[in-house]
Amino acid sequence: MGRPREFDVDDATARATEVFWSRGYEGASIPDLVAATGVQRGSLYAAYGSKHALYLAALDRYQVQASAPMARALHRVLQEGVPVRNAVRELLLGLVDQAVSDPERRGCLMVNAITERAACDRDVARRGLAAMTGMTEAFTDLLRVAQDRGELPAARDPVAIARFLVLTVQGLRVAGVADPQHSHLSAAVEVAVAAVQ
Repeated sequence: MGRPREFDVDDATARATEVFWSRGYEGASIPDLVAATGVQRGSLYAAYGSKHALYLAALDRYQVQASAPMARALHRVLQEGVPVRNAVRELLLGLVDQAVSDPERRGCLMVNAITERAACDRDVARRGLAAMTGMTEAFTDLLRVAQDRGELPAARDPVAIARFLVLTVQGLRVAGVADPQHSHLSAAVEVAVAAVQ
């Protein structure tokens, strides 16, 4: 019978996530991860198997948290009756606020992972695609509600608009790293919100 783990795996994953988010996959060394998690190398490998597996666990954990704003937007539309256009604006402006308030300019961990590793890492590519597909589906659901309510003309293609909004989200996250100026990013948000009418 193996010895029980003497550390909280979720806490270790959360701490590792911060390292990967700040330094990227290649920039995060095992000593960095050991120092951040407080878990010795052998125990990390015993729990996760490899640095790559720990990275994937960090991405999965991050994605659960990153999807929360969209879930809140859906709730506000469906349960509170907020107009879809307003919910989309709030969601996008929330991303702007995150970008300009991060002194490290870390951006989005999933976007960072896609740009750093998707071309050479199928596991990361799959996660990136799943994240974008999930966001597209959620925006599509919102836009169909808007059509049902008469907030968006029936002739508009909700899937195409949803894809545009996903690209807007990704663009805001990248631009927020390069040029985190609230006025610039929020002006782009208003252009995107104009598509939801």
